[in-house]
Amino acid sequence: MAETETEAAPLLKEIFNRDRLEHFARETVAVHPDFDGAHFLTLASIGLDDLSIMQRLRQIAVVFHDVLPGGFATNLEILRALAPRINHGFASMVLPEYVALHGQDHFDLSMDALAFFTRFGSSEFAIRHFLLKDLARTLKVMERWSRDDNEHVRRLSSEGCRPRLPWSFQLKDLIADPSPVAPILENLRSDPSLYVRKSVANHLNDITKDHPAWVFDRIADWPKDDPRTAWIIKQALRTLIKKGDARALHVFGAGHKAEVKIESFAVTPSSLKLGGAVRISARLVSTASAPQKLVIDYAVHYVKKAGGTSKKVFKWKEITLGAGESCELTISRAIRDFTTRIHYAGRHPVELVVNGEVLADSAFELTT
Repeated sequence: MAETETEAAPLLKEIFNRDRLEHFARETVAVHPDFDGAHFLTLASIGLDDLSIMQRLRQIAVVFHDVLPGGFATNLEILRALAPRINHGFASMVLPEYVALHGQDHFDLSMDALAFFTRFGSSEFAIRHFLLKDLARTLKVMERWSRDDNEHVRRLSSEGCRPRLPWSFQLKDLIADPSPVAPILENLRSDPSLYVRKSVANHLNDITKDHPAWVFDRIADWPKDDPRTAWIIKQALRTLIKKGDARALHVFGAGHKAEVKIESFAVTPSSLKLGGAVRISARLVSTASAPQKLVIDYAVHYVKKAGGTSKKVFKWKEITLGAGESCELTISRAIRDFTTRIHYAGRHPVELVVNGEVLADSAFELTT
């Protein structure tokens, strides 16, 4: 998930506001005139203001079950007709959520429904309930999905079984042993869709947090001259590269110690208030006798509420620097609160990291 500013965060749950509930009711009546739209609105609105976005999604799915007239199979046909009429991709995730809640005893019907609904938003959260109940059986279906003609279905085959999918529960069995997903990742390693490739890269990046060696073994024979595959590998290893992992850096030709002189590294201003921005600049000169690949990052040590700091590494630039050549870099970074990071006053060290090694440091003071 991308960082979202604190002031914008409350808007996320407004995806499921009262206007959206009225839209659900109106469109469901349009495809099934006997649907009691007024009763649906009454039940779906209970305590709405106090519910998070995911709680609202779950409540609406529950209310659909309460108000729809038939059993699971009958209700599913109504929801299939409703799916193309929902006016927001995330909002449509209510439909796969319904399947997760009420389709556990209808495996084949549920799998077909999730593959259908994912075309309108995503079934990535819903499929995890089936993985939790029967991992092998569900992964067998997902491997078939990884060969589907539809990019949304192929993407679901990877995204749905990510061991650490954001906004969902972890799949502990796959955290312990990722090997069951190998056929899916193999099928998607050079997928033509960027939407799918992003999921594969994120999936592999998840796995590097627990089994980096498994990932290196998996990608060892992948065709790195294929630009699609190379893109996946680069994104998959991003966390390891930020940590300065030598094996990850070696994959991109930057596993050697950087032969450079740091002529300058500065963070300005040296002191600022929350809401401002710092400018980070560096000048590097190669001291090598031949061209060298450099992966240049910078790290900010953010002050924590209880004191101490927490290091966050940011990508800066990847270059090949010739013998005696210089490189000047400048970047601006806003210092404001996000849903994923709250800032606290104090000294924030900033480091220049080249090929995984800290070569210079500076700092800025954040004041209240």
